[in-house]
Amino acid sequence: MKKQSTNIEVKKNNRNYIFRYICRHGVVSNPDIAYAVKMSLPTVTQNTKELIERGLIEETGELESTGGRRAKALSVAANVKLAAGLDITKHHIGLLLTNLTGEILKYNRCFLPFADDPSYYHTVNERLEEFLDEASADREKILGIGISFPGIVDLDREMIVHSHILGVDSVPFSAVSRYFNYPCYFLNDANAGAYAEGIRSESMERFFYISLSNTVGGSIFYHHELIQGKGFRCGEVGHMTVVPDGDLCYCGKSGCLDAYCRASYLSDVTGGKLEQFFVKLGQGDKEIGKIWDKYTDYLAIALNNIHMILDCDIILGGYVGSYVEPHMQGIWEKVSERSTFTEESTFVKSCNYKIGAAALGAALRVIELFVEKI
Repeated sequence: MKKQSTNIEVKKNNRNYIFRYICRHGVVSNPDIAYAVKMSLPTVTQNTKELIERGLIEETGELESTGGRRAKALSVAANVKLAAGLDITKHHIGLLLTNLTGEILKYNRCFLPFADDPSYYHTVNERLEEFLDEASADREKILGIGISFPGIVDLDREMIVHSHILGVDSVPFSAVSRYFNYPCYFLNDANAGAYAEGIRSESMERFFYISLSNTVGGSIFYHHELIQGKGFRCGEVGHMTVVPDGDLCYCGKSGCLDAYCRASYLSDVTGGKLEQFFVKLGQGDKEIGKIWDKYTDYLAIALNNIHMILDCDIILGGYVGSYVEPHMQGIWEKVSERSTFTEESTFVKSCNYKIGAAALGAALRVIELFVEKI
């Protein structure tokens, strides 16, 4: 029985590995897969046959001949399963639809102030269903909803322990999920952003994701997994002290990074419009430039501290991270000045997903839970 169980597990792992390879590489053939994943051609062929029978991959013609018989082209039946992503923030909700390959099929962000009461969640559900209608989404294909929350999300106790920005404590997942028609899966917003950046990437095996939004958060991504921490607070760099006895933070302490690098530190000077801040920065506005210079001074301290501890790449995400790409050289120069070691290349990078990262990451978590069972 043990041997039989082991064989079943090996076959499942092989099938899963092959499916993931096809997801990453688009259109491939059985010989391509066999060579890349170092399995025998008969083993690969048997697995792809099973995946075709299950409707998860499909034959899409033939590849060009390399001297012999043309190989059949295989690709993922991407839209056979779908997942929705929901990003809940203080004033808005982000809605996203993705498929098995992680393609963003539709995204929308709309104004909806948060309220911890049934009417709010009823409205969110209505907006979600309208969104799915607009996307012509087949409800039978939807695996579930990934929900991103700003706050401490305890997966063991299945509870949103605390969210300062939303003003809630001890909210069971079930108190939220009961308003929706699909299975719900929860992630902290910074974790969701990191998940979007890392789960389908072959090059980003380990990194730190810093979320520069209404609050400052962070997440450690290591070998395709999120490092959660004992109390699900791992990566909370927003409360790293950067100025002893400095400005007051919302947590009640003084000198936290959040007090100096939250998005509103910038957007408050342009009427709450972060985009306008970066427009003026790009135009060379001197006063805006001074504020940005001060902001990046504190950010550089934090980035250097994080790198000294973790020795990995750092991705700038969140609201501010969506705008920093044109300004990365200046940020890197400040970080480099503080770094003790000589670096061959920059370890600070701008995020790939400028829009809807948290909603996408939450949705991809739903997809990943399905893929793990293939």
